[in-house]
Parts: sequence; structure tokens; C-alpha cells
Amino acid sequence: MSDLSPEFEKPLLKIEKKIKQLEVNPIKNAGEISSLKEKLSKLRRKIFTNLTPFQRVQLARHPLRPLFSDYISGIFTGFIELHGDRLFADDAAIIGGLAELNGVKCAVIGQEKGKNTTEKLKRNFGMPNPEGYRKALRIMKLAEKFSLPVFTFIDTPGAHPGIGAEERGQARAIAVNLEEMMDLQTPVISVVIGEGGSGGALALGVSNYIMMLANSIYSVISPEGCASILFRDASKSEEAAKVLKLTAQDILRLGVIDEIVSEPMGGAHLNPPKQFEILSKSLTAALESIKKKRNYAEHRYKKFRQMGEFKT
Repeated sequence: MSDLSPEFEKPLLKIEKKIKQLEVNPIKNAGEISSLKEKLSKLRRKIFTNLTPFQRVQLARHPLRPLFSDYISGIFTGFIELHGDRLFADDAAIIGGLAELNGVKCAVIGQEKGKNTTEKLKRNFGMPNPEGYRKALRIMKLAEKFSLPVFTFIDTPGAHPGIGAEERGQARAIAVNLEEMMDLQTPVISVVIGEGGSGGALALGVSNYIMMLANSIYSVISPEGCASILFRDASKSEEAAKVLKLTAQDILRLGVIDEIVSEPMGGAHLNPPKQFEILSKSLTAALESIKKKRNYAEHRYKKFRQMGEFKT
């Protein structure tokens, strides 16, 4: 954990610091260390089995949460990054290329937020420009040409809302991705690993199989943005998080996703290697399931047409 951890994690952080201090002399303090570790385990379980929607929002944004670049090295092998949209530039907020998942050749694309200040600025905090979505689509079409499955990793507050992005056709770039992804003649599997914000997330999420990590979120707007619009008060973001139904558990009940991928107790940031192992198995199983479909585009179309409730 870090000092930037959410407030509800602070009691855990305090116990962890005490344990580290005692571990300077582990033999002398063995009894107290054992007692504190047991206390830490019980408290962590109590906290993380009763998370509120906004606490899951905080976990989805956790400063130590694994990013897409971590999943590339932790799950895939032989990754070869492909750059540029062949029209304007290479958007660092989206990383994409070719790789292998447990021996299966594939295309992998995702949003990258960056870990430190320099990286965050380079990656634009994970908010893609139009050229990022065009790059993603270029890689998807390449995968389709060579009959490679596509894996997309979603982790963005939303598409970049800057003037330059709008001038270069942000809305159109997203809309084209939605249309083209719906018609891709190859399996597409998506996973929300952190924040799934608005159309910026959906532009990588028109898939045959959609999963979310247990502490990720997927929503048309951020809790802060929703609170500002509905309640005229951004400080009511905790209340907005409840209304939005943005947690993986809510989204699964609404039928928008197919699976919730479990996280290690306390969140993915506490045990990234375990999270990689869990997600790798889920991705492999999902691909095997989708491969049984004869027409991937038709399956995708029917899947999205069935979402939502309608009154006639």
C-alpha cells in the first residue's frame, strides 16, 4: 500500500507499518508479529467483503493497481508493439500489438494510464485521442485479416475531451470503432481492469465476451461528473456511485457483462502475480467458449441487441 491509498485502507496500512517495524527483530517480536498478522487478515477480510460502490471506485483508481502494461508482461508472451494510426500520430494512451496467450497467437490492445508523473503525462492519464482509437481499430482489422483473436483491456476515465481531439474527430473515431468492432469476423474478448469510462471505454468494448475484475467499474460517467450534473454538487460523488450501478456486481446483474473475475483479497494491487494467473485462466476459458461460435459478428450483434429493458 502507499500513503495515497483510499481512506478505508488506512487502518490496514497502520498495522502493516507496525509489522515492518517489528520485523527488524523477528525472533524477539515473533509473538506480536503473529498476532498483528492475524489481526490484519481479519480486518482486511471484514473491510473487503463489505465494500461500498464508491470504495470500489477508489480501488479501481488505486495508485498501485496493475496497469495494462503490467498485464502485457504478466499474461502474454512475445509481445510486439505496433504504432500509429497511419493518419495523424501514435497515441501513447493506447498500447497495441501482437502476442501469444498460452501459445495462442493474438492481438492485444488496451488503455495505459502510466505509473509516475512522466508516464502519466506521456499516456495522457489513459485518455485516448482519436488517433488512439484509429490505431486500435487498425490492429483489430489486422487481426481479422490473419484470423487472430483480439483481447482488449479497458482502463480509462474516458476519451480525451480536449479541443485538438474534438477537431480531429473524437466522436467519429469512437463511433467508427463501435460500428467496425460489431462486424469483426474474429473473436473479441474484453476485460475492464480498472475504470471503464463512457464511450472512451466502449470504443474497445464491443466484444463477444466481456468481463470485469471484481473491483473495477464501468459507467457512462464518473461519480464526480454525475454528482455535478444531477445534484449540482461534486462532493456527493459517493451517493452518485450508488445511483450509477457501476460496480462489476451491478453490471453483471444488468446483463451487460458475462463474467466477474475475482481479485486477491484486498485487491489486485496486493498480489499482481496472482491476479495475472487468475485473469489468464479466465481469458483462455472465454476464448475456448467463443471459438465454438460459427459467426462471431452475428453473435456479437445478438448479444448487444439483448441488453437493456424495453416496453412496447
